[in-house]
Amino acid sequence: MKSLISAAILAASLIGGAGTAAFADTELVLSSWLPPRHPLVINAIRPWAKEVEEVTQGRVSVRVLTKPLGAPPAHFDMAAEGVADITYGLHSFTTDDRFERSRIGQFSFLGDSAEAASKAFWQVYTEDLDAAAEHKGVHLLGLFMHGPGLLHRNGPEITTPAELAGLKIRTPGGYIADLLRDLGANTLFMSSPEVYEKLSRGVIDGVAFTYEALTAFNLTDYVKSSMRVPGGIYNTTWFLVMNEGAWEKISPEDQAAIDRISGLAFAGLAGKAWDAADDAAKEKISAAGIDVYQASPEMVSAIKTAATKYEDAWAASVKEDGFDGTAALKRMRELSGVGE
Repeated sequence: MKSLISAAILAASLIGGAGTAAFADTELVLSSWLPPRHPLVINAIRPWAKEVEEVTQGRVSVRVLTKPLGAPPAHFDMAAEGVADITYGLHSFTTDDRFERSRIGQFSFLGDSAEAASKAFWQVYTEDLDAAAEHKGVHLLGLFMHGPGLLHRNGPEITTPAELAGLKIRTPGGYIADLLRDLGANTLFMSSPEVYEKLSRGVIDGVAFTYEALTAFNLTDYVKSSMRVPGGIYNTTWFLVMNEGAWEKISPEDQAAIDRISGLAFAGLAGKAWDAADDAAKEKISAAGIDVYQASPEMVSAIKTAATKYEDAWAASVKEDGFDGTAALKRMRELSGVGE
């Protein structure tokens, strides 16, 4: 009898050991391509990484790299392929159409608060547009947007669309590239860290960026004027994702804990980081003597006309897959506080 009991205890211990090994303590590597002191890294990425360790009681930790494992546009695929465990990036950096429905967060007039817009984007993209299906190969941890985008240039104010003709403007791709081309500009795609060299050397005449980006990438000496539109001329949509294999190595209990601090919570965290960075940047922009001006009624009208065309085309495109893009865009604007 003793031998049977001993055998049972031994078997139970082996099973327990196997279970523990399956969900052993895990260190995840997060590839970060923004400058280490960038506000998003300091006030969103790193705090979230620290919170992951706290909510899992140290069973899961996240090591944020100070140098990326690849170019910014490669970061989604890097997570999908396991080059890094966790990555973040812009949907528009991926030149194919796998993130077609994410374009809802790139349009004009979406909101003046990154926090409100980011939360709205998470809710609408995940609930109304099946974001998970467009992020195949990864576990979707977060979605967010930056503050309202502006058009900065190395010359005077742009008062009419005709004055955009021939200007070489950097964009992050996606909707804003289409919009500015429609308005007459020549657009060039490049990632954020590349802009300083191109703008300082006069290779480009301007850049579609936030307030924060002018200071984060040391561009204030090379910008003379910045055009703003209520709700933003454009926005960008971002993802925070984890390799599926890495996710599956984490226990269900810790997965649930990580999900609770991600999703809508991370959208709010990232949005707050962008808003605070924009507020701080506005002071430096003013001190640098940059002319920040409201777009003229003629420019706003031209942007609205072009924007409506692109919104309608996008809504028609996603309708083919069974999604109501018009209703989703209306809901997103309501959630972000700008209405129609």
